[in-house]
Amino acid sequence: MTVPTAAAAPSNPTSVALDFSASRRGPRGKPPRHFVDLTPEQRVQAVTDLGEKPFRAKQLATHYFTHLTADPAAMTDLPRASRDLLVADLFPQLLTAARTMQADGGTTVKTLWHLFDGAKVESVLMRYPNRTTLCVSSQAGCGMACPFCATGQLGLTRNLSTAEIVEQVRAAARSLADGEVPGGPTRLSNLVFMGMGEPLANYKAVMETVRRLVAPTPDGLGMSARNITVSTVGLVPAIEKLTTEGVPVTLAVSLHAPDDELRDELVPINTRWSVDETLDAARRYFDVTGRRVSIEYALIRDINDHAWRADLLGEKLNARGKGWVHCNPIPLNPTPGSKWTASDPAVEDEFVARLRAHGVPTTIRDTRGSDIDGACGQLAAEEDE
Repeated sequence: MTVPTAAAAPSNPTSVALDFSASRRGPRGKPPRHFVDLTPEQRVQAVTDLGEKPFRAKQLATHYFTHLTADPAAMTDLPRASRDLLVADLFPQLLTAARTMQADGGTTVKTLWHLFDGAKVESVLMRYPNRTTLCVSSQAGCGMACPFCATGQLGLTRNLSTAEIVEQVRAAARSLADGEVPGGPTRLSNLVFMGMGEPLANYKAVMETVRRLVAPTPDGLGMSARNITVSTVGLVPAIEKLTTEGVPVTLAVSLHAPDDELRDELVPINTRWSVDETLDAARRYFDVTGRRVSIEYALIRDINDHAWRADLLGEKLNARGKGWVHCNPIPLNPTPGSKWTASDPAVEDEFVARLRAHGVPTTIRDTRGSDIDGACGQLAAEEDE
């Protein structure tokens, strides 16, 4: 999640927002080229550059996106010499599982990944009775500096590449296909960009990831764009760019406060783009795409959970019309040792009741994995201690 303090608005705010991660950037590495980083046309060029026939690109895509493997031993339809050459050149190992934790009877699996340069990210796979959802990271760390967020306190290391994000997805999809999660073999149905990082600060890689996910097999995973959620703390120019993409993902706005005074503290980027500017951009997203926007609101005890703030939020959402938004209050998954903690259940109930009284569709979001440091960034922070 989000940014340090706010400087004066830049003369070209769009370019700043779309590469906002450039500020507070720490040590970084450039991942090696991976098959997933390439378009179908570039894949053909890559295999021919290695002296192989063009159709090898489609064979590789089928193994990766349909069979969910990059293991040369599984590619028995390729000559051994060809598969070893192609895999060595086009499928470098980008992620290594450093730690895995389970909760909810094994149906919630959190993985801490070490990237090729030692950077750390986390993903969380959650199996429900009627769907499976993976929460992926788009950055190592985060530059947004939201004080209640474990990732925000790590600072930003670097953006992830398209392949580094997709590899999180492939690993989860393969685990589900192999029946490693209780409930029997199944498919990955939903994806949310709500792990480490601000997705819209790594705009290009996130959108390229979405394109790989929704491309029909074997060129991609064949997922539905409607089952993919991209979250943001409110990079307004990037929301506006997303509006024009023609890819109907769900937009989720991490609002956390309806008033600028408090949101300036909780989500520092708000000092650049206010609550009203953020909600206006979200409403335009709905107008263009027809996709209902999710408003994410972490309920923090005695900080933002007041009944009057629920009323103010309801009023601001309704001022922009009906039927365009759904609100997801989230009991805060606290970071160990932090002063920030979840709201009292009675206060939470009152907050939800107030929103519903305003006619705002509201659902308390399930906080899975609280017993395994489920909030992204907690395992990475713990390992650095």
